[in-house]
Amino acid sequence: MSLRRRLVAATMISAIGCLGTAGARAATVPHKTTRHASKPAAAVAQKAPAATMAAPASPAVVPAVAPVVPAYRAPPADAGEAVIVTGTHAFHRRARDSTAPISILTAQTLMRSGQVNLADAIVRTDPSITTQAMGADAGALTSSIRMRGLNPNEVLVLVDGKRRHTTANIYADQGPQQGSTPVDLNMIPANAIDHIEVLRDGAAAMYGSDAIAGVVNIILKKTAHGLNISGQTGANAYNGDGWQEQVGIDGGFSFGDDGYVHISGQQMHADHMVPYSADVRTIQGNPEYKGYVVPHDSNKIMSTPEETRENLSIEFGKTLTEGVQGYGLITYAHRHSEAYENYRLPNVAPSIWPAGFSPLETIDENDYAATLGLKGDNFFGFGWDLSTTYGADDDSIGNKNTANPNMIAQEGWSPNKANAESYTLMQWTNNLDMRRNFNIGHVVPMTLAFGAEHRLEQYTILPGNPASYMYGGTQGYAGLMPENSGKWGRDVWAGYLDGDFHPLKHWDLDFAGRFEHYTDFGNTENGKVSTRYDITKRIAIRATISNGFRAPTLPEEHFSALNVSPTGATGLLATEGAAAKALGAQPLKPERSTSVEGGFVLEPVDGFHISADVYQINIRDRIFGGGTANGSEAIDAIAMTGATLPAGITSADVSANYFANVGSTRTQGLDIMGDYIFHLNQYGTLDTSLALNLNRTRMTHINNASDGSSYMNDQTIGYLTTGSPRSKIILNAYYTVGNWDVNIRETRYGETTSMMQFQDQTPANLTCPDGSPMQYSITCFQQFKNTPVWMTDLEIGYRLNRHWHFAVGGNNLFNQRPRMLTPYTNYLGANQYDQNSSSIPITGGYYYGRINASF
Repeated sequence: MSLRRRLVAATMISAIGCLGTAGARAATVPHKTTRHASKPAAAVAQKAPAATMAAPASPAVVPAVAPVVPAYRAPPADAGEAVIVTGTHAFHRRARDSTAPISILTAQTLMRSGQVNLADAIVRTDPSITTQAMGADAGALTSSIRMRGLNPNEVLVLVDGKRRHTTANIYADQGPQQGSTPVDLNMIPANAIDHIEVLRDGAAAMYGSDAIAGVVNIILKKTAHGLNISGQTGANAYNGDGWQEQVGIDGGFSFGDDGYVHISGQQMHADHMVPYSADVRTIQGNPEYKGYVVPHDSNKIMSTPEETRENLSIEFGKTLTEGVQGYGLITYAHRHSEAYENYRLPNVAPSIWPAGFSPLETIDENDYAATLGLKGDNFFGFGWDLSTTYGADDDSIGNKNTANPNMIAQEGWSPNKANAESYTLMQWTNNLDMRRNFNIGHVVPMTLAFGAEHRLEQYTILPGNPASYMYGGTQGYAGLMPENSGKWGRDVWAGYLDGDFHPLKHWDLDFAGRFEHYTDFGNTENGKVSTRYDITKRIAIRATISNGFRAPTLPEEHFSALNVSPTGATGLLATEGAAAKALGAQPLKPERSTSVEGGFVLEPVDGFHISADVYQINIRDRIFGGGTANGSEAIDAIAMTGATLPAGITSADVSANYFANVGSTRTQGLDIMGDYIFHLNQYGTLDTSLALNLNRTRMTHINNASDGSSYMNDQTIGYLTTGSPRSKIILNAYYTVGNWDVNIRETRYGETTSMMQFQDQTPANLTCPDGSPMQYSITCFQQFKNTPVWMTDLEIGYRLNRHWHFAVGGNNLFNQRPRMLTPYTNYLGANQYDQNSSSIPITGGYYYGRINASF
């Protein structure tokens, strides 16, 4: 019997046995929720009825009258004492007592990161989470995070315990994030967040697909009082550009006896941040075209996008009748963003752009979701939660400051902007969750939880304007053709069962099992066994073993596109299409994972907390870009899609690939967390913390295409194994005295290694070991290492009174940047950084000021 079936079988047998012997009397609160009875969270646990339903998705109803909360507060004295709702179905479980590593990021912690984007704030505060240095093409327009070095698709994001819909904007270019359509965290207003729970453990047995690396659960504010206003602005001081500004307002009000509404809104704008670069085409001879001298810094491809974003959330809840509460959440966000593509010389379209041009790839995005639910606490003794969530992301990708040179040659004209494509990804999820405490034989306390879920997913692609794809398409990005368009959908049905036992006073044992049926991939069964034993009140050990899965996304199955560079083109072929099959593509299968984790939790002295956990994640049949071809083979495959390549390109610089189950990986690592608060009496309070993630991924098997060729080469292997830092350390100290507060953070990013393709500046006479030319080779590469770097962040704040707080700060104070590429791998001389590395950002030092007010 396979591990998966053994885990599920064990779960089912345990839960059935519990049902057969469960007594009607509610269980007492387990030892772990009461051993610190003097602490607030424990007190709540003692007073709450054992059968009260406190489902992860359900907001608590807040009293209509509450004290005013200051705009800026220090975090709780011990965030680990907060009650968690992620990774467990047990009642009133505290973060410190979890059977798996889980950390809590408070709203104040996120704000002190100095970041205006939520994804960047999480990266600044959690060592297991990283983000790519810079996205490429349309991928630069959507934020994403990686956990434990795995793909963004392998991180599940929840909002108030409910699965969040993902972006429709697929990362199509080659790199560590290829194929990802993650949840865009930046589309959630940051000022709506109360705290975030980060579960670093496989949780597919609880939540279903995608929860391989871990789970990020965003808990929103549900207060019925107060008005909070904030504003922040800053820039990349060493460059003098990249200005950012953000304003936000949130507040709550009550209605009826216990109803609440909390509304949050934010507006954000960021300018381009352009590191200095010199395009070798304009340096060599400084050519003149029709009287125009081309600037050396005209190529702005290595830059951050310009972005304007508006976010809104409305959270509400009320008791409808005795024992039944209604709740809901509505979110909406709009984004317009523009990213530079490589500069085109004046001879490309002289009739329209006599001085040359830099195409801008644009996105107009509408992201929206709505949740409605009912919950109660006494359905035959069970707490229950019934909810429905509809979410969708609509994207319109455009191209401006561009031209279609072949169209000019054929028809004598070309538009300078075009709609390149539109797509929508929708998810409609319905959940029923049940939970109750029991005593088995009046001796063993347990929590039984079970539930069901249905999810409908639909993906729609609409073609661009004809001018965007005809005759090779517009420069920078060729639009999608009618052959690329379509509408696809699937249904997902799931059921789960979870039993959390306390066989002994200090021993927690949890079994979870989940069955899912996909109408396009069939069935999957997943199980999880977790345990924790508190040896003393200061020493505990914990361990987990589980299996999981990730179903191929609809975009991974069906998206295809052609991206045009100044000298070549890259085609992403739909896996199910004839072109990809001609290169050896086979139908996609779900990824399968097996995770093992174990560690200990210590409190050597009161208030000094340490946890250390080792983990191993084996993933079979990873979905990634594979089957890479170049030259005539790629040209023939692209032609099979109906696309036309632009004139004047270098055939060796044409490549094509498709999504495939490329092979298996093993990720091993270590998480260490520690914190201690120094109470210095009249000299203030110093809150210190250390967080460390060590991480290594290796290929354990590489799959072959249908023609017998390998799906991977050295470059794509590097994307999966060495694109994330081997280590990340965050040291943080938060000091408060009187009206002053100071936060200093040191972050160390470990080494990343990339296998870089030889580009246009590589001499044509240089050859690979097999005798083939190095330039644009897909068989030999240059190894490039981003060496470890420390970054320093500092923020100083002053509280004027209980309403007003002011802060100034700087992130990356000493302007650390990644290493620059060698000339042979620096395309056109203007792509000077390894944009695929998940290490330090390319933006350098950033300085800001912030005002917070509360009324």
